[in-house]
Parts: sequence; C-alpha cells; structure tokens
Amino acid sequence: MTLANEIILPSRAGWRPRFGLHRVLFHVAAVLVALLFLAPIAVVVLASFRPSSEAGLPPLPPWPTGGFSLDSYARLEAFGAGILHHAGNSLFVALGTAAITVVVSLLAGYGFSRFHFPLKGTLFVLILATMMIPFQSILTPLFLILARLGLQNTLTGLILIYVTLQLPFSVFMMRNAFDTVPKEIEEAARLDGATGLRLLAHIMSPIVFPGMVSVGLFAFLNAWNEFLAALVLLTDQDKFTLPVLMTAVRSGHYGSVDWGAVQAGVTVMMIPCLLLFLLLQRYYIRGLTAGSVK
Repeated sequence: MTLANEIILPSRAGWRPRFGLHRVLFHVAAVLVALLFLAPIAVVVLASFRPSSEAGLPPLPPWPTGGFSLDSYARLEAFGAGILHHAGNSLFVALGTAAITVVVSLLAGYGFSRFHFPLKGTLFVLILATMMIPFQSILTPLFLILARLGLQNTLTGLILIYVTLQLPFSVFMMRNAFDTVPKEIEEAARLDGATGLRLLAHIMSPIVFPGMVSVGLFAFLNAWNEFLAALVLLTDQDKFTLPVLMTAVRSGHYGSVDWGAVQAGVTVMMIPCLLLFLLLQRYYIRGLTAGSVK
C-alpha cells in the first residue's frame, strides 16, 4: 500500500473553514469598540499639536489648516514653574504612594492570610469598612492632623493621605493573593531554614508578585490622577501636582480657556499611565484574577 493510499482526506461534509463568520464579526466588533475608546485620546493628542487659534475647534469639517505646532507645549512649560517641575511633583507623589502601599499591604496581607490572632476577622472587616466612608467627609480632620504634624502643604503629607486611602483595598488584594499560595510551599521553606522576613522576601513575594504589581499600579494611577486632596492640602504653587496645574491653566485670565495648553497637559498626563499599563498588563491581569478559581 502506497503512502498516498494511507492518507485519509476529510470529507467535504465534515470540513469547516478555520475562520467562521462569527469570528469575523467578533473581530470587527472588537476593532469598532477599540476605535470608540481610542477616538477621544486621538482627538486630545492631535489638538495639542494645533496652533492656539485652532486648538479648541472640533475635529469635524471644515478641518483646521494651521498645521503642526508646538506652541501649546511651549505655553504650558512657561506656566508656573514649568510642566517638567510639576510632572516631577506628581511622579514623586505617585511613586512614593505606590512604594509605601505595596510594602504595608504586603505585610498586612501576609499577616491576615497566614497568622491567627484575636479579633482577626473583625479587624479585617473594619479595614474594609473604611472604604465606605466618603473621602470628602474626612478631609477636614485629615487637614487638621497634617497641620498638627507640620506636614500640611508638603508632598510628604500628600503621600501619607494617598496611602491611607489606598490601603484598605490593597490589603484586601494582598490577602487574597496570599490565600492562593499553597501552605505546603511555606512549610517546605520553613524546613529548609527560611523564617520570618526571609521567608516572605525570598519565597512568598515572588509568588504573589502579580498581586503586588496590581496593588502598586492602582496606587500609582490613583495618586497620579487625584485632584481634590492635592487642591486642598497644597497651597504653594511650586508644589502643585499636574491635576491641580491643569485647573490653573484652564482658568486662564478673565475666564478665558487656553484649550491648546489644556490638551497638551492632558497628553503629558496620559503618557506614564499608558506606559505603565502596557509594560505591566500581564502581571496586572494575573493579579486581578488571583483567587478567583481555587
């Protein structure tokens, strides 16, 4: 029997195309939804590169004819201490908030997941219950506490406020991440001599790293985009973060709005968020889904 006779070809009735109509419709719908979400971002970015006289025009016919211009970024740099200075303030606050939140929530999540102590469940519920308190209702007490500590109108005080607001959700995330780790791994590490912080740093932390990334990314984005606390707690213009700076730019003189500078500032604010999410999206998605299936 030849090789050609051994090959059994599939029947025409049982053959199906690799890409059916439903898959084509799915991809077309996905592209349309992506364009719907990307359209506002594209409008903002393109408007930031228009001349000031055309920056506020809608992206509809008749199309602006002023061409490519960096005047909006130049005016934004000339406002206050400069866009780079205020971006540095926001970056310092966001990175500080993310770092402290990750460290504290890592320790707290490990404690709630692995240790037994009196009123453990009650304390955990109380921590989660703080998420139901509106931030606006405790803004005045927080302002008085920072003033008593000498941290009012400082970026360090603003970081502490953001960490306080972010910790309940972060502790909840990290406890769930540690709950997904089999206890046999920890017991084997203890038999090998790893205890205490060494066990947490060298054995447990690499396993729950996706959860740490999710917590840090949430803390960074919330601190980067937060407006109300920075507006109330910061009175020195040189210490303004980018959201507060955008409000000052938008106010303008005599009620006028420099739409070009506003769009340029929004474009600058989007860059770190997009880069972080694109770089860490794999860990972010794994961290969010940790504990969903056991």
